[in-house]
Amino acid sequence: MTTSILFICLGNICRSPLAEAALRAEAARLGIPVEVDSAGTGDWHLGHPPDKRAAAVASRNGIDISGLRARQVRAEDFHHFDHIVALDAQNLADLRGMRPQGSRAELSLLLDHVEGRAGQAVADPYYGQDEHFDVTWQDVTEGAKGLARKLAATE
Repeated sequence: MTTSILFICLGNICRSPLAEAALRAEAARLGIPVEVDSAGTGDWHLGHPPDKRAAAVASRNGIDISGLRARQVRAEDFHHFDHIVALDAQNLADLRGMRPQGSRAELSLLLDHVEGRAGQAVADPYYGQDEHFDVTWQDVTEGAKGLARKLAATE
C-alpha cells in the first residue's frame, strides 16, 4: 500500500520542496512506496521553480529538484493525502483552519517525527544566506528519515 504525503511551507519554493526531495530519497533507500508532493499556503510563487539556493543544496546532496513547480494547497489535498506535514507552527495552524470537515489527512509538523524535536519548526532560509539552506537541508533530511522510519514500521 502506498502512503501519500504532502509537505507544506509558506511559498513552496524552499522548505517544502526540499522536504519532498529528502523524503523521496529516503523512501527509495528504504524501499517504501510513497506518493510525495509539496505545496504552499501562500500564492506568491505559483508555477515557479524552487529557489536557486534550494536547488543548489539539493544538487549538492545528489538530488535534482529543478522540475518541481510551486503550487498552493487545495481543499481536495486534505481528502487525497494520508499525511499533510507542515514545516512550521504557523503553516500548521493555517492548515488546521482550512481543513475541510471529514477529511482524512493527518496533520503534523515535520520535526514531530524526530525524537526530541517535537513542536520545532524548520527555519525558513528564504531571507538568509546559502548556509541557511544547508541547515534547512539537514533539518528536512532528519525529519524525512524519522517519518520514513515510522512509515516503514507501519508496513
